[in-house]
Amino acid sequence: MSYLKEFTKGLVKENPTLVTLLGMCPTLAITTMASNAIGMGAAATFVLICSNVVISALKKVIPKTVRLPSYIVVIAGFVTLVGLILQAFAPAIYDALGIYLPLITVNCIILGRAEMFASKNNVAASALDGAGMGIGFTLALLVMGSVREIFGSGTWFGLKVMPDVVDPMTIFVLPAGGFFVLGCVIALVNKLAHRQPPKATGCSACPHKDSCADSTVLAEKPESETVKEEN
Repeated sequence: MSYLKEFTKGLVKENPTLVTLLGMCPTLAITTMASNAIGMGAAATFVLICSNVVISALKKVIPKTVRLPSYIVVIAGFVTLVGLILQAFAPAIYDALGIYLPLITVNCIILGRAEMFASKNNVAASALDGAGMGIGFTLALLVMGSVREIFGSGTWFGLKVMPDVVDPMTIFVLPAGGFFVLGCVIALVNKLAHRQPPKATGCSACPHKDSCADSTVLAEKPESETVKEEN
């Protein structure tokens, strides 16, 4: 098992938001500002890593008949912990995330990784899988939140970045703008992920290039040398 592959697959190739299209509700709801995107991404990443580790460690103990309720209990415990931490140390982010913070408990990304990966692999691989998926989720939220905040409010992380002569386009902070930005980012990721390498041309592309190498060398020899060899 390649641990590096388990970590990097969630960044682009299997990005939970832009490829598998999971967790759409918080993705569209809280990406009106980049700071909200970072807060949600960090919270989800923490829960992903911790729940994956615990579920992987207990996979032989949890009965198969009650595995899903057991996974939800584990996830809910870490979501509660994250909520208490944010409420104590980052109340602004806690208030901005609102109901979407406790809804991490039933987020398809977290429950899906628990069922598909953590319950079938070791603790180290499960931790890296959770970290990769969480970072990929955070990056997707950050890109969307940045685009929507810059064009919709003229700011980025609360700092003014657009000149006064450019009026903010309010549609970007509305639901329609969220769907538009999401579609554009998904299209860009698909384009990059399926980009084909440049095709070779000429002799290098010929499937028989090795068999005709000798004749090519012979053809390039001067006529005098060819005659000498025949004699």
